[in-house]
Amino acid sequence: MHEQLVLFGATGDLAAGQVVPALANLLRDRLLPANFRIHAVGKTRFESDAAFHQWLSERIARRAGDACDADALRELLARTTYTSVDLSQPETLAATLKVDPRGGVLSYLAVPPDLFVPIAQGLKLAGLLEEPSRLMLEKPIGSDLASARAINAAIAACVPEARVFRLDHYLGKATVQNLLALRFGNTLLEAVWSRRWIERVDLLVAETAGVDGREQYYSRYGALRDMVQNHMLQMLCLIAMEPPAAMDADTVRDQKLMVLRALRPFTTAMAPGESVRGVYQAGVVGAQPVGGFNQLEGQSVETFVALRAHIDNWRWAGVPFNLVHGKRLATRSTQIVVTFKPVSHWLFEKPNRQQAAPNRLLVRLQPEENIELQLMSSLAGPEWGAMELQSLPLNLSVAPTRRRRIAYERLFLDALNGRHALFVRDDEVEAAWKWIDSIADAWRGADCALQPYPAGSWGPQTAMPFLPSAISGVAHAKGSA
Repeated sequence: MHEQLVLFGATGDLAAGQVVPALANLLRDRLLPANFRIHAVGKTRFESDAAFHQWLSERIARRAGDACDADALRELLARTTYTSVDLSQPETLAATLKVDPRGGVLSYLAVPPDLFVPIAQGLKLAGLLEEPSRLMLEKPIGSDLASARAINAAIAACVPEARVFRLDHYLGKATVQNLLALRFGNTLLEAVWSRRWIERVDLLVAETAGVDGREQYYSRYGALRDMVQNHMLQMLCLIAMEPPAAMDADTVRDQKLMVLRALRPFTTAMAPGESVRGVYQAGVVGAQPVGGFNQLEGQSVETFVALRAHIDNWRWAGVPFNLVHGKRLATRSTQIVVTFKPVSHWLFEKPNRQQAAPNRLLVRLQPEENIELQLMSSLAGPEWGAMELQSLPLNLSVAPTRRRRIAYERLFLDALNGRHALFVRDDEVEAAWKWIDSIADAWRGADCALQPYPAGSWGPQTAMPFLPSAISGVAHAKGSA
């Protein structure tokens, strides 16, 4: 297990909101090496390490709150030094970093993708990418297929793929990992996990937050590149992949890659009917008025995207995978809904066949994490003249512990120990970008305009068929009212 972490982007929002709290929690639970040290690196200048510690502590208190143990944070900061340097200059970076590579070094890049290559080159010049040191990259890897390939090639020139860890924090969530356990550890689900029994799959990532303060970044990416290319496609892969022969890293990632390569590319003819682009306008979220998204001059990016994906293989032919993500929506919710086909012959008077709720598997990732199986159960009693059925939700989650883990905790443990299974390989990244590029090209070819939607709604009205039925029904009723 490596004993040192070089944290690039130490003054960013991600470091304060997720990364440092996760590391503090690992230290609290004595899951880090006794000699663990952090070398924080950023562009902002501080008079001393103590000044950086004070500044970061205040940021963490505002952003992470109770998710970060205060005593553990103080101990972690006592093990943390800070260096200010221009991250775009490899030679300057190499000359400035004072890190002893003995004991193993994990360098983590929580920075924009255009800094990945100069930082990696600086680390190589400084001797910090030699065996057994490792490199950990935050998403996104590039902004399209060409840039992703260029980054991957430049990184490969500095450090071999076996020591590169591309992070997607959704893969660190316990509920996402539990999805694999449900799929491959239970005969009941394994037997029905195909087009014969499944009608549709919905993936929803809804956020009430807007793009405030991130306009520069967001105007380069938009909802498609910021969320769908990584988080949502990784979830889709775990749902759709074939059973791996073993749970080792490369076997699992080989199966995920096969799903990405089976995704039907978008065409100009498909785009209008199989996708919706939206942008939020002024509205009300959580009883608070909010403004609309301010596009930077010359830009036209979406804050809402709905896609109907098709996986052209034997298992999933004909099953739509609906992917929806949006900013400033009605509720913060990330969920996967697997809707099963109706029974072949309906025997009951109440409800009638058209009104009967189908069986569903519901996986919620936020705001709470749980898994629920929705079946049908009888309301039969002496006062009824006929058997009536109702939906019966079965909670399949393990009882939550008092202490909720941050997804980054598992991911940092795995990276420090050299375990790859929850990280993304270079060919996965490129296959995902190839599909995303087909969508962007189809939008341009079909001239798909941005459709406005009020903040606090569920997106443009044309996107309602893409939403899970429970949400689209509510949204439609509100729209009609």
